[in-house]
Amino acid sequence: MIGRNDANERANDLTSRFDEQTARDALGQACTAADVECVNPRLLRLGENAIFRLNGLVVRVARGPAHWDDAVKEVNVARWLSQADFPGARLADLPQPLLIRDTYPVTFWNFIDGPNGGPSDIDTLAALLNRLHKLPRPKTFELPEQELLSKIEPRIDTAPIEPDDKRFLLQLCDRLKGEIAELDYELPAGPVHGDAHVQNLMFTGHTPTMIDFEAVSWGQPEWDLGLTATEYETAGWWTADQYQEFTDSYGYDVTQWDGFPVVQATHELKMTTWIMQNVETSDRIAQEYATRIATLRRRENIGRWSAF
Repeated sequence: MIGRNDANERANDLTSRFDEQTARDALGQACTAADVECVNPRLLRLGENAIFRLNGLVVRVARGPAHWDDAVKEVNVARWLSQADFPGARLADLPQPLLIRDTYPVTFWNFIDGPNGGPSDIDTLAALLNRLHKLPRPKTFELPEQELLSKIEPRIDTAPIEPDDKRFLLQLCDRLKGEIAELDYELPAGPVHGDAHVQNLMFTGHTPTMIDFEAVSWGQPEWDLGLTATEYETAGWWTADQYQEFTDSYGYDVTQWDGFPVVQATHELKMTTWIMQNVETSDRIAQEYATRIATLRRRENIGRWSAF
């Protein structure tokens, strides 16, 4: 690891805007530090991280120092999954993570030459989750306990949204904290991915690889399964037949558990506050935030969310 410099003490210093140019500047400095040639990097995604394609690498630039511990964990998780022969993303052979300007954690990954998962891969997602959830605790590092709402309040505090929306979202977050504490789970605890959707699968031919380990933790599988269920029930991204494929492949339907409404509401909040971070970057994202906040406030637009 390189350059921690008390990053967690700066976790609340998130007021600067994180956009494509900011991320590109951090990427260039990270490449210089790692002795990697930085020629024509292509932005693949801008969300919690800026993700760039660079020659035979994928580079993740996180949006602030609060993400340092997650970057360290991602590196540890990738090494652990490789040792367990689990089909996960592999690290580039470089010293990492890096901390750029005491602010931006950066990690380097081997490029996977293939597409992301799509609608036909929902059963594959379920099968890999089933396998992940059954792995024993890693012995070479401490896998943190699941923290379901830890990023919500910082997102709300720094988001360019109306004060009334901020108050509403914070109140919803507080309510859900109490409801989560009362849940009685049905499945045994294990490693969980934390952002388990088909876009976090990639394929080389027919061979799947799971990517994005930022939210991996030790926790309850119901939360991984509940994301796909929320994409089905709230967002409308899956048909009934596709969701049935998912539950058949995993062997459990989280929507039949009496704690699912709390899981669903929590995922709705997380999905809304994730997209809210970028409302100033495009009219499409601003409109999608408006769609989602209306669902949280008044249960409008059920089944009509757009994916980003």
